[in-house]
Amino acid sequence: MLTNEGGEKAPRLWRGHGERLLVSVVSPAFNESRNVPLLYRSLVETFQPLAVDWEWVVVDDHSTDETFQALVNLAGKDSRVRGFRLARNAGSHAALVCGLHQARGDCVVVLAADLQDPPELIPDMLKLWREGYHIVWAVRRRREGIKKSSLWFSRLYYYAMRHLFGLKELPETGADFFLADKRVIEALKGFHERNVNLMALLAWMGFRHTRIDYDKKARIYGRSGWNFAKKIKLFIDSVASFSYLPIRAISVIGFITAMVGFLYAGVVVINALRGAPPQGWASLMVVVLVIGGVQMIMMGVLGEYLWRAFDETRRRPKFIIEETTVHERAGPGRRASPCGEANAESRTG
Repeated sequence: MLTNEGGEKAPRLWRGHGERLLVSVVSPAFNESRNVPLLYRSLVETFQPLAVDWEWVVVDDHSTDETFQALVNLAGKDSRVRGFRLARNAGSHAALVCGLHQARGDCVVVLAADLQDPPELIPDMLKLWREGYHIVWAVRRRREGIKKSSLWFSRLYYYAMRHLFGLKELPETGADFFLADKRVIEALKGFHERNVNLMALLAWMGFRHTRIDYDKKARIYGRSGWNFAKKIKLFIDSVASFSYLPIRAISVIGFITAMVGFLYAGVVVINALRGAPPQGWASLMVVVLVIGGVQMIMMGVLGEYLWRAFDETRRRPKFIIEETTVHERAGPGRRASPCGEANAESRTG
């Protein structure tokens, strides 16, 4: 229940002229067929005492199980459930972008479909939103059922984002669960970058923000598709999107390497003038291999930036909607959003 500072029942939420506010819950999902019905029941219980209207926008990232069929069944019973299935597995961030474009609420709550984040926090997040905050981060205190290697990688990543790349607003343990005001979402839609961390982008945008701490639960059903390769890609995307350090490092390393080379050449010349022959091929090969390795690393860094620039210029859609449970569609070929086209048919249970 929404309450004010003194613990009293909060006033009802209205848009004006008797129309209640709409809260959109957006959930990317991949192989979550067993979790979707359970999360739906939790959302119904969470919103039942609240004086707001709500919708649940679920984007199925081309699951290989019956996730979309579960959404079809729920949407047939409750029109507040709006399901979308992507034509290919585009990744959780692309699925989230799709959901944000389909959300119609005055604020949006991003909530994973894996039952690890508690919907019971939503009333408290709404309370803070009503107080004037544009972004409410739900910040993890503890995470159950996570490997130590994943935990350390997460800590290292967010430390780098906060202290090396200047995103102080980003919570120290990350925030996959958050509330954002409609004006934040509209501003976010104005960014058309493809290879970017949405949470880091939200932190970069500014806006008035606050946080709620909670404990993240372990998974009950299914397993996370967030593997090591995806984590590395996220880290590289974040570095390339928010930092000039790699490019600056190339200049610094190149300068240092050149200075070492000149010094070594000077030593060789002085020794030759003194009658001491240069050292054998072993030392020369070491120098060549070190410099060659440094050059390859530099070329790789430049290649990452070049690829991202090329990827942006192609302007391919971030997502394509294959199917949807939404009734009010205009039919096949309808434009779904600025970032993705929907050549889809509507399905209901």
